[in-house]
Amino acid sequence: MAGEPIKPKSAGDVASAKAEARDGGPLPEAKPSASEDIAAFVAKARAMSPHRPGAKGKLVFALDATMSRQPTWDMACALQADMFREAASLGSLDIRLVYYRGFNECRATGWISDSAQLARLMSKIGCQGGNTQIGKVLSEARREAVASGVRAVVFVGDAMEEAVDDLCAKAGELGLLKVPVFMFQEGHDAVAEQAFREIARLTGGAWCRFDPGAAAQLRELLRAAAAYAAGGREALLALSKTTSGAAALIGQMK
Repeated sequence: MAGEPIKPKSAGDVASAKAEARDGGPLPEAKPSASEDIAAFVAKARAMSPHRPGAKGKLVFALDATMSRQPTWDMACALQADMFREAASLGSLDIRLVYYRGFNECRATGWISDSAQLARLMSKIGCQGGNTQIGKVLSEARREAVASGVRAVVFVGDAMEEAVDDLCAKAGELGLLKVPVFMFQEGHDAVAEQAFREIARLTGGAWCRFDPGAAAQLRELLRAAAAYAAGGREALLALSKTTSGAAALIGQMK
């Protein structure tokens, strides 16, 4: 069914696909591109850019859904409509929910443009114990950035239990694609903070902390991220004049 969570492709799937391509025979010989071909390619790339004026904003909304996160999951479910409302004043927004939980489970929904539909999906998902899988979140965001264009990634979590250098390598790839990651940390875990700050820096995004159970703080941060996804830096700058959440983000972004 459209909108139901699907499992992101793993690195092994990608490697397998590449191997199949190799087995199919040699690649055709590359031919030099004429200047008009290059110009046409550049024009097409600009037309497809998620940052072009009037383009529909796309935001990857990633959440840690391990057992300790149930209260924050419920809070995010209640607050996600604010992202759509903020974006509506600037244009429109599609959100792709990505979450991980349990043993090696990381899933993603399709692109959703209706807050009620996203709320229904989120209400069916229960948190389960398990380790963090932030690397899979970043890989899925990169895949979507290449496939359909993503303006920003939001991640909400409180822990990091992976190899930080591996996460930084994936974050660097998103940085090259000009996709900022907004890392919203609940609580004061020092290991998570160090990793989250570095991911934000490498992608040109921002790191912000919110207190456990602080709905008002998280609401402001989610609104600010939605404003950026829908209207770019200018929209975030305008919002920063009235809300502290947006000011915290714009102050860190490159």
